Amino acid sequence: MSTHILITQPQVKSCVDALKAQFTVHDLSKADNQEKLLEEVGPQIRGIAGGKVSASLIQKLPKLEIIAVSGVGIDSVDVAAAKARNIRITNTPGVLTDAVAELTIGLMIALSRRIPQGDQFIRRGKWPDGIFGNWFELKGKTLGILGLGRIGKQIAELATALKMQVVYHGRNRQPDVPYVYYDTVLALARASDWLVVTAPGSAATAKIVSREVMEALGPNGMLVNMARGSMVDQEAMIELLQAKQLGGAALDVFEAEPAVPLTMMELENVVLSPHQGSRTNETRSAVGDLVVANLSAHFSNQPLVSPVV
Repeated sequence: MSTHILITQPQVKSCVDALKAQFTVHDLSKADNQEKLLEEVGPQIRGIAGGKVSASLIQKLPKLEIIAVSGVGIDSVDVAAAKARNIRITNTPGVLTDAVAELTIGLMIALSRRIPQGDQFIRRGKWPDGIFGNWFELKGKTLGILGLGRIGKQIAELATALKMQVVYHGRNRQPDVPYVYYDTVLALARASDWLVVTAPGSAATAKIVSREVMEALGPNGMLVNMARGSMVDQEAMIELLQAKQLGGAALDVFEAEPAVPLTMMELENVVLSPHQGSRTNETRSAVGDLVVANLSAHFSNQPLVSPVV
């Protein structure tokens, strides 16, 4: 009898095809009536591919054994509810490191050189009326990284190649890295021209980039959030950007995405990105492969490739 798998978030075609080759697949993300689909197939579902797995959804899947998250962060999964049922959780670390690091540097350059604004300057016919202005280089600036994991380390390597100085904060000092460690986020911000957030999002890190931290970055400081919108005090950030008490922000994530405050869209010292850090063809294909590999391993009684819980 075929094993039934539920897709809870859109997956690339190669992932869906590979899942269908091994399992009976039901796609909740494309269902016109999700509740009806869950009523029909919920009792048969043994695995999930994707994320956004609430305690309520888990309750509707009595045979669920594994949640294969298609991403690094597992904050969209009710981990406590999964643990209470001994449901395994996997993620997809490593395969999206380069893509997220590339976009981080891209957003930093876009913000420092006002690339989106320059594009609009030309398109709106303003160039004949005068020059666009002078902006800022990354060279010689200090980059503070909040969360020196795989992605943070890759960003640090790219930033070093751009002649930036790198410092960091994390839960623990890492003696094997050549970067200066600060034991608080506030101290990191005070020492940095740029603050990049790449730490995992969780209840413990909610608004870890507080008003005080952003004030410490100061009127010339730049904030880049590649992690989760919940990690930055968004209201305080907007106020500080409006008052020019924070120099600028480049954001790939938002507090209540896809909703973005109009006040943020109106700011000239901000570059906005629609949560696309890992959204390249190459990376999403690799993410899908790892999702399939974890599900295949579990249902073949083999060790999981990238277990979290």
